Amino acid sequence: MSELLEIKDLEKSFYMHHFNKTIQGCSEVSFTLNQGEFIGITGKSGAGKSTILRSVYRTYIPTSGGIMYHSDQYGWLDLASASEREILAIRRNEIGYVSQFLKVMPRVTAIEVVQKALVEMNYSQEEAHKEARKMLSHFRLSEELWDAYPQTFSGGEKLRLNLAQAMVKKPKLLLLDEPTASLDAATKESVKDMIIRLKEAGTSMLGIFHDLEFMESVVDQQYNMKQGMMHEEVQT
Repeated sequence: MSELLEIKDLEKSFYMHHFNKTIQGCSEVSFTLNQGEFIGITGKSGAGKSTILRSVYRTYIPTSGGIMYHSDQYGWLDLASASEREILAIRRNEIGYVSQFLKVMPRVTAIEVVQKALVEMNYSQEEAHKEARKMLSHFRLSEELWDAYPQTFSGGEKLRLNLAQAMVKKPKLLLLDEPTASLDAATKESVKDMIIRLKEAGTSMLGIFHDLEFMESVVDQQYNMKQGMMHEEVQT
C-alpha cells in the first residue's frame, strides 16, 4: 500500500493580539495516510482535531512541520509551503473538505453548488446536472430544496449539501469534519454507504468524530488527540 499523505512534526499556534498570548492548536503531530485508507481522529472539543484538517486543506498555514501529499498534478508536494496556485488547483481537482459549516455564494441554489464542483473539473453542464441530482437524492435532501438558496437551510440540510458537494467529485483525498453531526439515523446510513463506495473507488480519507460508533464502522485506524498532541494509536 503506497503512501498518500505524510505529516511530520506538524505544529500550529495562534497569536491572540488582544490578550498578548499564544494558543497552541496542535504540536508534534506525525502520521502517515496510505492510499485507500481512512484514518479517524477523536478527542474532546479544543483538543486540536480541526486544526490538523485545516492545516492539510491549508485554511491554516502551519507554524512548523511538513505535510507531504502525493498529488496527481504535482507529484510529492509539501502543502505547508505550496503556492496558492498549487493549493487552489489541488482543492479543485483532488482534495474535498466536508464541515458542518457551509460557505456558498449568496445567490446560488443548492443544485448549482453541487454542479459547480463538477464543472470546475471540466464536466459538461449536462453531466454535472445529472450527477448533482443523484448525489442530492442519495443524501436525502428534499427535492423541494434543490432550487432554493442554502442560507435558508437548517444545520442538517447544510451538512447534507456539503457532503454532496465534496463527495460528488470522488476526490483523491477527502477531509471530514464531524460528517454526521445533526443528521438523522437514515442519513447517517447514506453517509456510511457513500464513504464505503468512495473507499472502494480509491479515495483516501481523514476524519474527525465525536460519534465513535459511526467512526468505528468506517475507519481503518484511529488516533486520539489530547491538548493538541496525539497520545495513542488504536488499531481497528
